Amino acid sequence: MNTPEKLIIFDTTLRDGEQSPGATMGQADKLRIAKQLERMGVDVIEAGFAASSPGDFAAIQAIAQVVKNSTVCSLARANLRDIEKAGLAIQAAPRKRIHTFIATSPLHMEKKLNLQPGQVIEAAVSAIREAKKYTDDIEFSCEDASRSEPEFLYRIIEAAIREGANTINIPDTVGYAVPSVFGEFIKNLREHVYNSDQAIWSVHCHNDLGLAVANSLSGVHFGGARQIECSINGLGERAGNCALEEVVMAVKTRKDFFNLGCYIDTRQLVPASKLVSSITGFPIQPNKAIVGANAFSHASGIHQDGVLKARDTYEIMTAEEVGWNTNKLVLGKLSGRSAFRQRVRELGIPTKSEEEINEAFARFKELADKKTDIFDEDIQSLFDEQYTEQQNIKFVSLKQASETGKRPYAEIVYLENGVERHGQAEGNGPVDATFNAIESCAKSGAELLLYSVNALTLGTQAQGEVTVRLSFGGRMVNGNGADPDILAASAKAYLDALNKLNVVREKKNPQFGNDAAAV
Repeated sequence: MNTPEKLIIFDTTLRDGEQSPGATMGQADKLRIAKQLERMGVDVIEAGFAASSPGDFAAIQAIAQVVKNSTVCSLARANLRDIEKAGLAIQAAPRKRIHTFIATSPLHMEKKLNLQPGQVIEAAVSAIREAKKYTDDIEFSCEDASRSEPEFLYRIIEAAIREGANTINIPDTVGYAVPSVFGEFIKNLREHVYNSDQAIWSVHCHNDLGLAVANSLSGVHFGGARQIECSINGLGERAGNCALEEVVMAVKTRKDFFNLGCYIDTRQLVPASKLVSSITGFPIQPNKAIVGANAFSHASGIHQDGVLKARDTYEIMTAEEVGWNTNKLVLGKLSGRSAFRQRVRELGIPTKSEEEINEAFARFKELADKKTDIFDEDIQSLFDEQYTEQQNIKFVSLKQASETGKRPYAEIVYLENGVERHGQAEGNGPVDATFNAIESCAKSGAELLLYSVNALTLGTQAQGEVTVRLSFGGRMVNGNGADPDILAASAKAYLDALNKLNVVREKKNPQFGNDAAAV
């Protein structure tokens, strides 16, 4: 058999994914995700948009210094300042790419850019010429390509390839395409661009109509594209992007149809999904393909009977193949350090030293005293605490009283830069009282936008994970907290958000501009 052509997986979780309202990530969070993407075997990691803010520039630099096996990429508009920022940010990476873009639809060129078609081509060519000073790996994107005129796309793509772009990306920026048309659209472009064979063709599809995965696969199979731009859990602008886990498993499961080589370690899909969900505070819907809690569950008696007789009667892939563990219950209060260390390794949790294992083991013992059974998700949460940014605000204790017919009351104790703070307040409910107690001391002036509770494991002893989203001065941050006591988890999450809000204020890190959402 002929060796199948390789399908390049380009992940944009750290760039387009972060543009989801409320999904802003700190540098430590981005490093964790980048390392997980590298562990998974992602070909290209779009680490951010270097010119958008000093914080994003620094995060890309940090990722470029530690990622060795994946290509590190920065997005850049087609102007010299953006290209320079991108080039400097990725400088340390052994494999580096600049991804530059400009709008090509009549609507965008007229209303947004206020440029003539010839000027747009000139800007694209100049940007590629400048990018060649920093790397030989250059990607060019035609923003809003699915609503662009084909004849103009022929001209600008030919010029981009001639100048040195070796990847051409065709984005469905607003999720307007439908699969049969989009695949034919890519094929038509490749047939009419005279030098199309000198570049790899790529697709970047948004999910506004729920068609991002279908459009991407159509662009690959029918259009001849050999790179898919996607994100973990489909995270991204508006309704999101093409979901990495879905396209990867589609290509692998239906290799008879696609006949493409995709070299992702699929056992890392579920850990990656959980990591991104935990960091962003965006829960995974139970019926989400591949990584949802119900993805390999069978409720129908007919299905259960079939699976018991032969799994492939109703399962086209195995849960273990994508990273689910069918034997979750492994540890308890009597488990020792060796068993704990082994389970951490099996879960693929990155650790730097034996000291880090020992610190997490101590927290494991504390948790085991509070609940009988420890699940994989509980173990993962122990390490989540290790990778948060420097905590200037730390939870100490919570006292809470709630009784039918009386207003709930809470007393909170927390440390702020080593100084103990005490707060107390009433509220409309126990959570409201807890947050009011914190604010009686903090006086942050922040607005609460989201309060979300998720059980990390099953049963009444489940460790609760709470996400709190706060807004202040046009900035949004997510705080996370986990504890068997859901009110303590709520307090931890609120304090975590306040800590991040203070970090944001210190950095004075501006939000992404609209142009960051280009592709």
